Amino acid sequence: MKDYLIVGLGLSGASIAFRLEKAKRSFLVYDDQSQEASKVAGGFMNPVILKRFTLAWKADEQMAKAVPFYEEMEELLNKKFMGPLEIYRRFSSVEEQNNWFAAADNPRLAPFLDDKLISNVSPQIPGKYSFGKVRNTKRIDPRNLLESYAGHLRQLGKLKEEPFDHEALEIQEDGVVYKGIRAKNIIFCEGFGLLKNPYFKYLPLRGNKGEYIIIKAPGLDLQVGVKSSIFIFPAGGDHFAVGATYSNTDKTPEPTTAAREELVEKLRDLIDVDFEVVDQVAGLRPSTIDRRALVGRHPVHQNLYCCNGFGSRGILLAPMVSEELLNYIEKNNKLTPEIDISRFTKKWFPKSQI
Repeated sequence: MKDYLIVGLGLSGASIAFRLEKAKRSFLVYDDQSQEASKVAGGFMNPVILKRFTLAWKADEQMAKAVPFYEEMEELLNKKFMGPLEIYRRFSSVEEQNNWFAAADNPRLAPFLDDKLISNVSPQIPGKYSFGKVRNTKRIDPRNLLESYAGHLRQLGKLKEEPFDHEALEIQEDGVVYKGIRAKNIIFCEGFGLLKNPYFKYLPLRGNKGEYIIIKAPGLDLQVGVKSSIFIFPAGGDHFAVGATYSNTDKTPEPTTAAREELVEKLRDLIDVDFEVVDQVAGLRPSTIDRRALVGRHPVHQNLYCCNGFGSRGILLAPMVSEELLNYIEKNNKLTPEIDISRFTKKWFPKSQI
């Protein structure tokens, strides 16, 4: 009997698998690459919400766990996919500048917001009201990370690259059986695909489609990331990534003309140089109605677990949440109430069923 089955190898599934590997637990991962949101994410490790100059939920705690976590993954895989990337916020008014200074006085935000503004980050990006620097930021290449870890699991014989058939799952008192494979527990990390999971589809998961473009701009001298109405950051050579859009209505996985045109229009307002769009990428972020993750045990089936709903902040969330879920399963620690799926249980499951 294996200790765990994991369904999905995005940031959530990979983080859980890596922690299980470190703890010498036996596990098997199922992934069919149907959910690409993790791989197409920007990969910023930035704890600050730059629209409002506020700290994201528990982001300082997440940052403290995420950096050493990804360093350990780099060491295991003997690959480099994390590095520093300075991020600057371009201000559009004096009021935004004042709000930045006020936020920088907050003790929790002070480590991340530099109170010394600069007038220029690139000759081709005019800034009438200066730029504010976010400190201690990093960027991860999520595609490189996930494909490298998938290759590692493949070599270990711990990865099944096939769709997971929920109807073939047998739930027993002491665990589960799936196509002849027995396990004590199963954890679903299916991203937006959770909506098709018969055990957890009751959870209020909302897809948020994000798209970004890759441009070629030989005349753009930019070595940092810049946030205005959109993000732009270096992608190697003369290439830069620009994004991202947000759509709560479009649930299709394909890139759209409308998103491309929106990004191009905003980019022309940001940079003063000619460019060519050379690629476009789309993904469905697994967001939730209360903007908190979906983590915990099924209210009826005690060996079924969910770790999902990271939205656009999966890079920071995954290390902390994976640790919390495994401590919940193996040590009976309590989950943080804001992410515990039990917050939705009463609406869907009568007390007699739980």
